[in-house]
Amino acid sequence: MSESPVDDELWCRRYRPSRTATARLVCLPHAGGSATFYLPFVSALSPDVDVVAIQYPGRQDRRAEQPLTDVDTLSDRIHEALLCQPPLPVTFFGHSLGALVGFETARRLEAGGSPVTHLFASSRGAPSLHRGESVHQRDDEGILSVVHYLNGTAANVLGNQEMMRAALPSLRADYQAADTYRCAPDVTIGCPVTVLTGDADPQTTSSEARAWERHTTSACAFHTFPGGHFYLSQQTDRVIALLKEHFAATAEDGRRPTVRP
Repeated sequence: MSESPVDDELWCRRYRPSRTATARLVCLPHAGGSATFYLPFVSALSPDVDVVAIQYPGRQDRRAEQPLTDVDTLSDRIHEALLCQPPLPVTFFGHSLGALVGFETARRLEAGGSPVTHLFASSRGAPSLHRGESVHQRDDEGILSVVHYLNGTAANVLGNQEMMRAALPSLRADYQAADTYRCAPDVTIGCPVTVLTGDADPQTTSSEARAWERHTTSACAFHTFPGGHFYLSQQTDRVIALLKEHFAATAEDGRRPTVRP
């Protein structure tokens, strides 16, 4: 049974609601990730920015729900939830799996006539690139070995076998979504894209990151940081500085008077 759009609070988490925000940042987690991964963004950008962290089913307070196993369904549900939000200019930030979900959700908003300001795609090659991975088909130990290899979970959790095994259903579902996602090379969005990568990321090469250029009809920028697939955990301040620069520039654009002939 599909969820009602009025259940938007299940999906959209505001850890610091703001009545004065002039823009919205929608944050999309990685495989196995949760909304709380983006708490540093909330602290740094609120109240000027309405930071909305998306909570996928199957984790934390939604752990009793069945996790979703494909990017299209995830994007459909998030799109429905975002349509319930008060209108503000929307920027997406997606890490790894979240970059694909952000791309697809932006496509849906734009198709419905809702412009998107920007997409920040972190630690993910272009949507049309497919590595042929099948992580979701591995046994439990195989999936956990990938998580350990990428070091995408806090050390105290990685060392807790009970907690890691409790997270396996959502991990497997998220990897299935990433593994089975397909996108044609000519599919585009209209907003600018900024691609962020770690210089030692084994899952996102420079050429894979550059291929995002073909998926936007607007500008595409690239930033590389020290670190691996989860460079973001060590480079949070630098990424936040980049986001602040983006929101300052968009706010300035909004204040400029329209030049009439």
